[in-house]
Amino acid sequence: MDPEARQPILSLRGISKYFGGVHALENVDFEVYPQEIVALVGDNGAGKSTLIKIVAGVYQPTKGEIYFMDRPVEIHSPHDAQNLGIETVYQELALIETRDVPANFFLGREPVRGRLGIFVDRKKMVEDTVRTLKDLGIVLPHLRTLVRYLSGGQRQALAIGRVMPWGGKVIIMDEPTAALGVRESRKVLDLILQLKEKGCSVIVVSHNMRHVFNVADRIVVLRGGKKVGDKKKNETTPDEIVKLIVGAEML
Repeated sequence: MDPEARQPILSLRGISKYFGGVHALENVDFEVYPQEIVALVGDNGAGKSTLIKIVAGVYQPTKGEIYFMDRPVEIHSPHDAQNLGIETVYQELALIETRDVPANFFLGREPVRGRLGIFVDRKKMVEDTVRTLKDLGIVLPHLRTLVRYLSGGQRQALAIGRVMPWGGKVIIMDEPTAALGVRESRKVLDLILQLKEKGCSVIVVSHNMRHVFNVADRIVVLRGGKKVGDKKKNETTPDEIVKLIVGAEML
């Protein structure tokens, strides 16, 4: 189904963000449709990080409105975003290297047991971790492996997989293939496509144009805090997107 025939699951309308006299975003409209992968691209300082942090609840917009599932919402914190079904996988990943896979999988969301709910339910953590990783086709070493011994691609896969049990409807990925080799990048890109197949919408922030065109359904371009392009992948080219990023007059 053509995305234009559906209602967006997430809609940002007229979003502006000012930091003192600096206008990081100016009147930006941004939509994500159900089961759509949207690539958000632009040069350094274009406003990409500011925009995704507004969606993730880290920043609040100076102006503008946010709609989620066709109703107006205010996202005052990452907790608010998660309650709506918006999950974020940052480039830094926020994994603890000295803890194992299940501990990182449930980091900050550990299930508890007992009448008083004061004991961490390790058994449930292991079972849910195994089930989710298997469902996504993610292969990791033994679950007791400390994160410090995982490769970059395995860490990224763990960070992506751990957002799934919480009912994520929109998943934001900040440079998911940065610093990864060709083989591990391919696995991460395949995982992004699997998330779409499982019903998720994905926002991918990336500088890698080849990776963008491998997975995105639509590409949104920011430059100088303004939206300067919104193109379906099959109706544009990498060259056109690059011209939008830098400004055709600069070429």
